[in-house]
Amino acid sequence: MKLLTALLFAAALAAPAFSAFAQEAKPAAPPAQVKAEPVQVLKPDLAKGEVSYTTVCAVCHGADGNSGIPANPKLAQQHPEYLVKQLQEFKTGKRASPFMAAFASMLSDADMKNVAYWLASKGGKPGFAKDKELVVLGERIYRGGILDRQVAACAGCHSPNGAGIPSQYPRLSGQYADYTAAQLTGFRDGVRKNSAQMTQVVAKMNDREIKAVADYIAGLR
Repeated sequence: MKLLTALLFAAALAAPAFSAFAQEAKPAAPPAQVKAEPVQVLKPDLAKGEVSYTTVCAVCHGADGNSGIPANPKLAQQHPEYLVKQLQEFKTGKRASPFMAAFASMLSDADMKNVAYWLASKGGKPGFAKDKELVVLGERIYRGGILDRQVAACAGCHSPNGAGIPSQYPRLSGQYADYTAAQLTGFRDGVRKNSAQMTQVVAKMNDREIKAVADYIAGLR
């Protein structure tokens, strides 16, 4: 009896300690997860884009993005992602043009986005081919490339009607032949260096072929 009493007394003394140990050994609750704030994607402000464009760009590229000067590209209806990329590369010097770099440096990234989306909302004026003899050659190259020199067809990236692929390849249809020919020549001769793909495509084209493609592009609808 005395032994039983002693055992019960010892168990009573050990119970609080065991209870405390069990409480300490209990796994800790996982920390509360903090919800990440959603990323705010600012929509382009077309009104601000128009103001910036009118102030910085309109003299050379026309009041609505349809340049009246064949040496200066039409920008209306161009894919905004392409325009933003070009402006940023003018600003950083990746696309070499001291003239354009000066204007691009006046624009913040937000300004560029606003301008680009405003231009994309404007309708592009159609152009036309001028050289009947070259336009057939231009069409053949644009649609089928030059197989024996491994020159890729333009239509593969810029689409059969020159509309391009948004965010990847620019719209070409209706662009001035003078401007297009100058850019293709620049890619070929290493003057324009901001697209390795284009440099590779035109590397084996001669002046006549470049002129023919540019003239055909001008008449695309």
